[in-house]
Amino acid sequence: MEAAQQRPGETPLERADRNWNELMQELRVMQTGTQILTGFLLAVAFQPRFADLDAVQRSLYVVLVLLAATATVLALAPVGMHRLLFHQHRKIALVRTANRLVKANLVVIGAVTVGVVALILDVTVNRPSAVVASVLGVIAILLLWVGLPSMLRRGQD
Repeated sequence: MEAAQQRPGETPLERADRNWNELMQELRVMQTGTQILTGFLLAVAFQPRFADLDAVQRSLYVVLVLLAATATVLALAPVGMHRLLFHQHRKIALVRTANRLVKANLVVIGAVTVGVVALILDVTVNRPSAVVASVLGVIAILLLWVGLPSMLRRGQD
């Protein structure tokens, strides 16, 4: 598990409780963004211009709806697991698994975010703009979500 270091005098269970609370805060932020994107995507199908989408745009739309649903399930999974494991002394394993689910969800949310921008630009501007924006979006996500934390970790050594 890549959770925070144990604090002085902190037991493994206290650390798991602290890490669980931090994960829940992160999930609250993730869920809000996911709900907004999912709501946007669901509304798109009921707009008059939806019938004008070409095959590529429709395919991208379907993929985005599936990814948004996946993000919702991934964000809710730790909560469901907690309910099923409540009072079973499995907090350390729960935190470890929830940490992995949150990381997977970041990948899915990143893909949904880039995809929504691509779909909007493809429909409103043109496909080359959508491709450029997608590439820039992926680069920005990699730099901010992978590169920057990696630099900060190295700076602590």
